[in-house]
Amino acid sequence: MLKKAIRRLWRLISPNTRTWLVRSTQTSFTVSAAVIISNEKNEVLLLNHVLRPISGWGFPGGFLDKGEQAEDAIRREIREEIGIEISHLKLYTIRTIGTHIEILFFARAEGEPKICSAEIMDLAWYTPAEVPDEVAQPYTRALIMKAAMHPEPV
Repeated sequence: MLKKAIRRLWRLISPNTRTWLVRSTQTSFTVSAAVIISNEKNEVLLLNHVLRPISGWGFPGGFLDKGEQAEDAIRREIREEIGIEISHLKLYTIRTIGTHIEILFFARAEGEPKICSAEIMDLAWYTPAEVPDEVAQPYTRALIMKAAMHPEPV
């Protein structure tokens, strides 16, 4: 109930203002790590995140703490948000979005995820054909397609 109320309030704010609010607390830039997690069926895990700026659905991940390595941050975020471990962690790409740097990995799930954080509304495994319409970003859809074509993380 509280998560839904927070999400509704958050969604009343424009995407640009939401992005500005998150990033304005940082002096020069923000850094996050995200991961495309696949399972034995070649499905990709997506999370419906309360505070995601545009679409709620996206890859698991979060901001790096000061002095934290990206590999450690993504493993921590995965444990905190969905209570699983990941294996076969491989760097995919690093990209910049304005004053934000995103480090993106591929990995394999070890265990069945469950919601462990108030930040997560829902989670689900998807094949490329099943991805929710709310995941409209072409970059995200392309990554899901790439992950589905590779049974093992690239």
